[in-house]
Amino acid sequence: MTDRTFKLGDRVKWDHSQGTTTGKVVRKITAKTHIKGHEVAASPENPEYVVESAKTGARAAHKPAALRKA
Repeated sequence: MTDRTFKLGDRVKWDHSQGTTTGKVVRKITAKTHIKGHEVAASPENPEYVVESAKTGARAAHKPAALRKA
């Protein structure tokens, strides 16, 4: 488990194939779920965060290690 924790509304940034995106945390996931047809294998010990892009409004789940405070 990582020591990176985020709160609802935190401004974050993350890397992807087109560069770096900024956005905000909209939800913490602590149970297995599906987002846009993809399974997110989150648990209380290994949470993931749903983030919303500031530019496009698109939402995706990311592991805490992939996110940095903006």
